[in-house]
Formats: sequence, structure tokens, C-alpha cells
Amino acid sequence: NNATKTPGSKIWLAQGEKITVENLLYALLIESANDAAIALAEHNSGSVATFVQKMNTKARALNLLSTSFNNPAGLDGQDISTAYDLTLLGHYAYAKNFIRETVITKELTISSINEQFNHKLTNTNQLLKSYLSVLGLKTGTTPLAGECLISIIKNHQGNNILTVVLSSPARYQETKILAEWTFRSYT
Repeated sequence: NNATKTPGSKIWLAQGEKITVENLLYALLIESANDAAIALAEHNSGSVATFVQKMNTKARALNLLSTSFNNPAGLDGQDISTAYDLTLLGHYAYAKNFIRETVITKELTISSINEQFNHKLTNTNQLLKSYLSVLGLKTGTTPLAGECLISIIKNHQGNNILTVVLSSPARYQETKILAEWTFRSYT
């Protein structure tokens, strides 16, 4: 119920729609669907508040010392983190097979369990269509945080880098510049 009222980017979950956790994760990771984030939080913990407590416990376990979550979708502008903590979180998340396989997906259509509702997902990461070998990760935008992007990019020698760009007026271009500089400067 709360998920259908969630503002921002969403897949427009219908009131009473039954959808698998896997499809909600696809919606969250590919489309950045805030309604999927709320539905997943409520499914996992019974309430958004309890899920946020779990998020903060996990952040401490991952040694994200400058991170504090207040909303599973990052909507309220109260979430706090740093580029360093997001690097640690990105590295942790990318080690998960499901995440690694999903964040590179450009488009996918998911359905409710009864197939009454279909949701076409389009990845918000424009770098997936660039000349760089981008292996995905996550975009994010809020009025307070601005445009943000965490990327995994592979060079011609097969080395991966993880970049974090926060509060950027041109997150994709800045990530390209950062990746090109890194690949030129380091062996």
C-alpha cells in the first residue's frame, strides 16, 4: 500500500498487485524504482522503519562509518554517505551474482504473478551504451544529493575500476573522464 504512494522514479505498482521479490529487485536495480524499494522493505521487515534499522546495522557491519540511512529509496534527503563508503558498498554489492548480472541489463519487462500487470524496465545508466566497457552498478538522483553514479568499468587489459561521482551536473561525462584518466595513469 505504501509503495503505490511513493514519489519519484517508479514502475507504478498497482494497489494489491502481487509481484515476486526477484522482479522487485529488477525494478529497483534497473529502473531505480522507489515504489519497488518500499515494497521490498515492507516485505523484508514488515515496515520501512524496521528495514531502515536493518540497513544501518548492515552499514556498520560493512564498516561504512560515515553512512546513515533514513529511507530505503533515499527519498527524504536525510541519507548521508561519502564517496569512500559508497566505494566499499559498491564493491560489496558487485560481488553478489544477482546484482552483477542485473545492473548490466539495459531493458527488461517484468510481470505481476498473475501476469495482469507488466512493467517495462529501462536502465537509467546511460554509460551502458557508451564506448567504455561499463559493467554497471547504480545511478541515483535526489534534489539534495544531485546526480550520482557508481560504476564498474573494465579496461582493455581486463582490469576493473570502481568510480563514484556525487552531486554532479554531468555524472556520465565526469565518470568517463575519471575512467579514462585512471586507465591512462595506472597499470
